[in-house]
Amino acid sequence: MRFAMIVRTIPFALAGLLLLASASPAAAGVESLLQPASGSVLFVSKANGSNSNPGTREAPLANIDRAISRAAAGDTILVAEGVYNGTFDIGFLESDKPLRLYGGFAPDFSSRDPQAHPTRIQPDNASAAKSRKALLTFTRQIDGVVVDGFVFDMGQRNAYHAVEGKPAGVESGRLLLPPERSGGDNPTVTEPCLAIPSAAAGGDLLIQNNVFVNCAKFAIQAGLRSGNLRILDNVFVANRMAAIEAYGTCAGASGSGPGAAVSCGRVEIAGNVILFSWSRTKELKDMGYGVRVMTKLEYDIHDNLIGGNVLAGVDHSRFNPDRWLRLDRNTFFVNRKADVEYSPASNTTLDLRVEQLGDLEIASATGNRGEIPKGLAVDRAYLGGFLGAHYRETTDLDRNSPANQWRSALGLNLQGTMTSAVSMYGNRYPWQKALELLAATGGRNSGISRPGSSP
Repeated sequence: MRFAMIVRTIPFALAGLLLLASASPAAAGVESLLQPASGSVLFVSKANGSNSNPGTREAPLANIDRAISRAAAGDTILVAEGVYNGTFDIGFLESDKPLRLYGGFAPDFSSRDPQAHPTRIQPDNASAAKSRKALLTFTRQIDGVVVDGFVFDMGQRNAYHAVEGKPAGVESGRLLLPPERSGGDNPTVTEPCLAIPSAAAGGDLLIQNNVFVNCAKFAIQAGLRSGNLRILDNVFVANRMAAIEAYGTCAGASGSGPGAAVSCGRVEIAGNVILFSWSRTKELKDMGYGVRVMTKLEYDIHDNLIGGNVLAGVDHSRFNPDRWLRLDRNTFFVNRKADVEYSPASNTTLDLRVEQLGDLEIASATGNRGEIPKGLAVDRAYLGGFLGAHYRETTDLDRNSPANQWRSALGLNLQGTMTSAVSMYGNRYPWQKALELLAATGGRNSGISRPGSSP
């Protein structure tokens, strides 16, 4: 009998991370949202609204999708605290027009604070039998879209193992990917939390002050035909494959040669907290990025906290031109394989740490540092399990079994059994703890010092 074992371990050593969070962000400009410069305003309150109401502040609607259907392009939708999963709990929201969506309001809309008044898009597992879509999708027109102040959480809709891969104190066992399921649960819906499909038209959009947690296939996945995508001051925790993947969809060639590539637009990723991005599968070796730099877009990635990702903080291996990438003033810490994964040529991959970034021939790489940020309120049990996460494969081959002796006599391949186990993979992170991390973002609208800036 032969016994073989493969062990892949996340070799983390992390100290000083479990400190108290700073104070909740201050409320942002309520009056300017109540009276925008253009378009109409619709109000939504799960607790106090009705879909038969006109959608005024005094008589709000009850569901965001009902407001989307009534709104015209360019309108503003203000949403009070509560859980919103679509009318009849369908489990997703879609819009074919550009809208400005703001969450985090008190029930009477007198104040706004996404931490004190969380507005959650958080479908349950039963909704996976009704639809298998992204939580929020802008399907056609995106120019002028704003998504600000929401909690996007797939943790209740995903399927998790009851006991396997469940460290002590963690809410769930490991994430189950289709066709796996637990008991009578529906399989995990492997779609992004927020999606801009390739068929969408171009334009400018802003995604800020949100929490993306437990997303089963990217937190944000966006195809940009033209324009500017700005992803500012968000929290990304325990998302699968990558927190952010954006790619250009305009006509023209991609590639890294001088003059060969066509830029469709620009992506700014700034002031975000990006933690615990999980790999594509439980083997812990394929994907698991904070930011995935894709083709045909220019990237400005600055002032982010990027740590604890299974493979790399930033993936720059898709041969997007180096001259289109700026990496400035980011704080990298405890990324398993590399802070930046870089492919300068075909069949070449470099695993770079932050101190090596200055040698990259990209547009800019200044002020980046490798240190564990103080004051980051990470769930203690989740962190402990993540630091020791490992994958094992065990193969059992008995050459002397009657079946294998017969196979050997006939010249057939011998057969054994293989079992695999992972100590932790994609486990559900508590959304309440993820919400606390808003205090550590860049805080453009909160007065909090930006990561990497002077106190």
